[in-house]
Amino acid sequence: MFEVRATDKSTKARSGRLTTGHGVIETPAFMPVGTQGSVKAVSSRELRELNTQIVLGNTYHLFVRPGLDVIRHFGGLHGFMNWDGPILTDSGGYQIFSLAKLRKITEEGAHFQNHVDGTPAFISPEIAMQIQTALGSDIAMVLDECLPWPCEYDFAARSAELTARWAQRCKRAVEAGVSPAKLKNAVGTAAATAKPLLFGIVQGGVHADLRQRSAARLVEIGFDGYAIGGLAIGEGQLHRLGAPVHRRLRRDPVDELDFAAEDLQCLRQHRSLGPP
Repeated sequence: MFEVRATDKSTKARSGRLTTGHGVIETPAFMPVGTQGSVKAVSSRELRELNTQIVLGNTYHLFVRPGLDVIRHFGGLHGFMNWDGPILTDSGGYQIFSLAKLRKITEEGAHFQNHVDGTPAFISPEIAMQIQTALGSDIAMVLDECLPWPCEYDFAARSAELTARWAQRCKRAVEAGVSPAKLKNAVGTAAATAKPLLFGIVQGGVHADLRQRSAARLVEIGFDGYAIGGLAIGEGQLHRLGAPVHRRLRRDPVDELDFAAEDLQCLRQHRSLGPP
């Protein structure tokens, strides 16, 4: 599914190909953000003309508005967007983090009031997978807890462990048959997606040992790709943690697909190793 085409020996830079249910992505790739099903001021036709290979959608925002009933009416997010290329969906963890005054994090998941009308809602790891399945994602992200910055070490450690437990639950949900998605489109015919690639997300704040421990735990669980979370809330020194995390992720590779996430670049920064 992921093939490394070339590697620079001195910098470790590389190019590759990632195969998804809706096409092949030549990496490194730039990934525009279409949070609510559209890239602002750019149509799907223009995205094709610009040779866009993959677009990002956001689970939380699409869940709140327009809602899954509308998405199902179009047979999934691809139909809703009129986009036939690959789609990666973020889990909504960052948006839940941004609703600090409106949410409560527990072992079970995130309880929050949505930002549109204040309606109480709940997203668990299992629900996050169900939503992304209904959207028809090609690459789904696990639900993670995004940390504030600055953040005390003990809190960061507990949060990283919670993210790892949630990641395990996300994988179990997918393995239990949450996907492939089978939806009904507007004319009543079946629309289906292949099983999405599932990416884990490394957390741990600005603490190198927590980042490496988080990466090791995710590799132990086993995902199709890995992302580094928490890169848009002021952590000016976090880029220094990239090298040890990369080494941890590369230590026991199952195959090259494990590291496809670092070959994607997102328009926003809170997922750097990829979409993520």
